[in-house]
Amino acid sequence: MAYVITGACIDIKDGACVKCCPVDCIYEGERTLYIHPDECIDCGVCVSACPTQAIYEDLRLPPEMEHFAAINREFFSAGVSGLGSPGGADAKRVACDHPAIAAMPQMAG
Repeated sequence: MAYVITGACIDIKDGACVKCCPVDCIYEGERTLYIHPDECIDCGVCVSACPTQAIYEDLRLPPEMEHFAAINREFFSAGVSGLGSPGGADAKRVACDHPAIAAMPQMAG
């Protein structure tokens, strides 16, 4: 995994990162965005585009945000979204979130 979307994206989903991603590896869930760990090419363009500063390099995640690496990875598993590795988000929205995100209280009004 190269980059990880954290809690600052929940219920905001600005989408600037999606527009600038050169490999289309950022997928939209119900409440947040997710970076596909196998499709990300570690370019970092999304970090500078994110107005909420929700994206971190996996090796630089603050300790209190480290669980978001697993959340991003597990989102694509059969047990959560079932997306697997589709090879590009292509503006697809998935009608679910990782259970940890779905269980969080509403962040934005």
